[in-house]
Amino acid sequence: MLDFSGSLDKDREILNVLLRAEAEEANFLKTAPAHDAADRNRATGPRERGLWLRESFLRLHMSKLYDELTCGCTEFPRLDELAERAATAVSRLVPTAAELAADRGRGQRHKDGREQELGVFFGAVLDAPAPGRHLLDTMRCPTGRALDLLPELRGAERVDLGPVCVEFRDGAGHVVICHQQFLNAEDDRLVEALETAVDLVLLDDRAAVGVLRGAPMTHPRYQGRRVFSSGINLTHLYEGRISLLGFLLRRELGYISKIYRGLAGPQAVEKPWIAAVDTFAIGGGAQLTLVFDHVVADTDAYYTLPALQEGIIPGAANLRLGRLVGPRVARQLIFADRRIRAADPDGAALADEVVPTRDMDRAIETAAARLTNPAVVANRRMLRLAEEPEDTFRTYMAGYARHQSRRLYSTDLIANLERTWIGRSRT
Repeated sequence: MLDFSGSLDKDREILNVLLRAEAEEANFLKTAPAHDAADRNRATGPRERGLWLRESFLRLHMSKLYDELTCGCTEFPRLDELAERAATAVSRLVPTAAELAADRGRGQRHKDGREQELGVFFGAVLDAPAPGRHLLDTMRCPTGRALDLLPELRGAERVDLGPVCVEFRDGAGHVVICHQQFLNAEDDRLVEALETAVDLVLLDDRAAVGVLRGAPMTHPRYQGRRVFSSGINLTHLYEGRISLLGFLLRRELGYISKIYRGLAGPQAVEKPWIAAVDTFAIGGGAQLTLVFDHVVADTDAYYTLPALQEGIIPGAANLRLGRLVGPRVARQLIFADRRIRAADPDGAALADEVVPTRDMDRAIETAAARLTNPAVVANRRMLRLAEEPEDTFRTYMAGYARHQSRRLYSTDLIANLERTWIGRSRT
């Protein structure tokens, strides 16, 4: 077994030599003819050893390396920039931005799986208390795009961000998801727009409360009906366009954390949030509702978490769901894709109000007026401290980064995507 020297400079050289050898062996096995399953399985050996070497190196040097990457925590690189700095500082530790961009054009089945290295890296960052807390704060700072748009927004009641619109009225900032082509399914583009929208609501003094709701759909099956969310965009996942950094980690550490904990940094502010669940909250949509201060659901709406069928981990639902519905119902939702209707007894744990479609607007307005009470923010902070201390979330996300990056390249997930794609193409 390898013993690193304990010196960061020496050990990054040792790691580079060892990873080069693992990569050469992996490339050889990849091109060698595979006569049976055993041959194919042997080709994964070098990749697994490479991940273990990275884990070992980062366990020794994470704190010092993170200080180097962030100039002693005086700089605040977001996920993609931090990964690029790590790729420069330690050769072969993680893929470069150019390598990730080249891989992105391939279908999920044909990608080379190097996002698993990012899962190891960010798992190590989040596991280390000081680096992990710094990264969480970094990801809760306003995005550059939001700061650029803010002056323009000051004089407007509405801003169009493509798949998301932000509207200000009656003291509330309404984030309206209008990703029409995909029935509000989430992908990298929507996550980026949602984070910008959440930033704008939090930064704009006209809004005391945030509201998240789906727009009326143009899809023939749901013509004119509002839809909250249909979960992850499986077409983009099949095509290899759902990324670990731009989607899976960014949504949890970015806009969802900003809704739950507010902004960090010089513009630190938090506000209460309302979710309006129309028609359905599937997958990521159901996950989202778990961080809101008030949820209003349509009588006919339902929730599902089909992540197990898809082969992935349902974000932070495994952390949060049990405290709302209890551990047994949480397992039924996660393991058995149980559908819970908002009007069912168990649906009462997922929404504060369940009202007919005609009463949704009035219920949202009433809840927004109530949440403008000045004591709400202080109380939500104390509730959060009791329910989910930041270090609990940080530790969870460390494990999530590692395990979700592996699930993205698991054989069962690929098979599930293939079946879903073939099934859709036949309809």
